[in-house]
Amino acid sequence: LMDRGLVNGFGAAKIAAATSWLSDEDARAADALLEDRLEGKNSEQIRKAASHVAMTVDREGASRRSEHSRAGRRLTVRHGEAGVASIEVEDGPVEKVAAAYTRIDREARALKTGGEPRTLDQLRADVALDLLLGGQGGKSERAEVFLYMDLATYLGVNEGPAELAGHGCIPASVAREIAGGPDTVLRRIITDPLSGQVLDLGRDRYRPTAGVGEFVRVRDRECRRPGCQRPAQACDLDHVVPWQFGGHTNADELIDLCRRDHRLKDEPGWIYRLAADGTLTVTTPTGQRYDSSPPPLHEPRMAEEPPPF
Repeated sequence: LMDRGLVNGFGAAKIAAATSWLSDEDARAADALLEDRLEGKNSEQIRKAASHVAMTVDREGASRRSEHSRAGRRLTVRHGEAGVASIEVEDGPVEKVAAAYTRIDREARALKTGGEPRTLDQLRADVALDLLLGGQGGKSERAEVFLYMDLATYLGVNEGPAELAGHGCIPASVAREIAGGPDTVLRRIITDPLSGQVLDLGRDRYRPTAGVGEFVRVRDRECRRPGCQRPAQACDLDHVVPWQFGGHTNADELIDLCRRDHRLKDEPGWIYRLAADGTLTVTTPTGQRYDSSPPPLHEPRMAEEPPPF
């Protein structure tokens, strides 16, 4: 059919994806059934036809494949540039995904009144995020994220990029918009002017246990395993020296590790050492060493340079 110009390469790729799990014998049977069903169809119609035929020739295999795929459902986040990211439920049960989209689309269309400047696509995205954050759709909801921005940027004196924990840099304009939200809580953080490292959260009162935990999370921002970007709020506070071996619950001996890396740390042969400046040295069972330092809140300044504020 491709040689005769009746199916293009994109349509053929849809067929290949829909039938790739079949045995050679079942694939030949599917090919024979599809031969007279594809002419004049667009790529989505081709995909549906190929999927239907594949499930027809191997019903038991289709059932097993569906069960396996649905068991692999997961939530993923892809970080983009310029202050955007994407969230996706992969391999979710189709009936729930379809129902969720129907609800999101219905509420988005209800908000699309004459004075609403947002497009339907923008409304769907806003409604979906609001619902995920516990709202009813179309309203802003409160969530906790760590946004790091110096005072000069906040005041509009400069346009230096800010940093959102777990994502990376975002433009100053986006950071100021986030910081200006009605539920935003601003906190003064004291840093070492030479290194940019966090010294204190600048509060007058705090409960020691909660204060230490919050200090460590603000200092670390993300999981301390080199290469992991899970935000500190979603991580475990872990003792570098295990508690049962004399570890202490203070900022000098606590780090943030995501649950997976927390478990890895407790495996035999892994050694973790935390220096006074917050630098973490990880030694693997094979003897390789990796250093991880908490990122400074600002660029190091020269000793003679006074802080701007």
